[in-house]
Amino acid sequence: MEKLKHMVPKFSVSSCELIEKWERLLNTENKCEVDVWPYIHSFTGDVISRTAFGSSFEEGKRIFELQDELGKLIVKALMSIYIPGSRFLPTKNNKRIKEISREVKRSIKQIIDKRLVALKAGEDGHDDLLGILLDSNYHEIKHNESSHSGLSIDDIIEECKVFYLAGKETTANAIVWTLILLAQHSEWQTRARQEVLHVFGDKKPDYERLSHLKIQMILNESLRLYPPALNFKREIQEETKLGNLILPAGCYVQVSTLILHHDKDFWGEDADEFKPERFSEGISKVTKGQFMYVPFSGGLRICVGMNFAMLEAKIALATILQHFSFELSPSYAHAPFPMLTLQPQFGAHLILKKL
Repeated sequence: MEKLKHMVPKFSVSSCELIEKWERLLNTENKCEVDVWPYIHSFTGDVISRTAFGSSFEEGKRIFELQDELGKLIVKALMSIYIPGSRFLPTKNNKRIKEISREVKRSIKQIIDKRLVALKAGEDGHDDLLGILLDSNYHEIKHNESSHSGLSIDDIIEECKVFYLAGKETTANAIVWTLILLAQHSEWQTRARQEVLHVFGDKKPDYERLSHLKIQMILNESLRLYPPALNFKREIQEETKLGNLILPAGCYVQVSTLILHHDKDFWGEDADEFKPERFSEGISKVTKGQFMYVPFSGGLRICVGMNFAMLEAKIALATILQHFSFELSPSYAHAPFPMLTLQPQFGAHLILKKL
């Protein structure tokens, strides 16, 4: 959390650029209809590029485009009839997947190589996610040369892919579903805006006061209704008894986030309704120690980027609420669609009004 404090200005810069883009779309009545989904997608890409790699979105844009294309190709493969060994066939789909994989790896390696040269030359590490990772790894290897400790370059490249995919996709989904819900429930939008304006006025949101806003419980409820990750898998390390079941070592358990979050036996008959007040006393009070709320998984394997994503989302939402009111456009079609993450299939068309 201490390191995240230093990233708040970068979150704010990207948020302000998003607002400027929307302001340029306004008509003479200070209104506009816009599909906010691609803009939010670009915003989270900009943020993860600045905070993970210290570069602008434009410099990392090619990697984002490739990762997006790769995701679509993987979903296409998963939805087709499975034929054993088919992934080795030289089909158009398989060849493109391999091409993308090579290009992404090459692009990320170029960034890493530049950093390693600077690190070995004694230059100060960059205060971003990649810099923190490389600095930590470099010192781990240096102090434990005989123990094969530390990450390989290939390991670091894989971590960077996760930065891009998880840091961009999941946070974009969390923000866009929250905007849709606030557009549907204007009373909560008004309450959130009044609080943001009371706390920050027209100043940029700061780290210390963000945690006390009602935006937190609005986000929690949004993540309950529309969790970006629909399920997660865990491998059983040793034979485990779960209720009346004996799970052998080596098997996998898949947990459906969506089913847990909409379980009426636990959440009540209003489980499908948007009620942020259920989180008014925090998550632990609602769940009573049970793993029924897992938008970021849970336990030892809880998402390491959870605090990063929540802070980014709160700053984005607070900044948007300071500048715009919004409602659903008549052209909006509600269609949550599982595309690796839970996305609005036909976009998120809102009518924005400048305050």
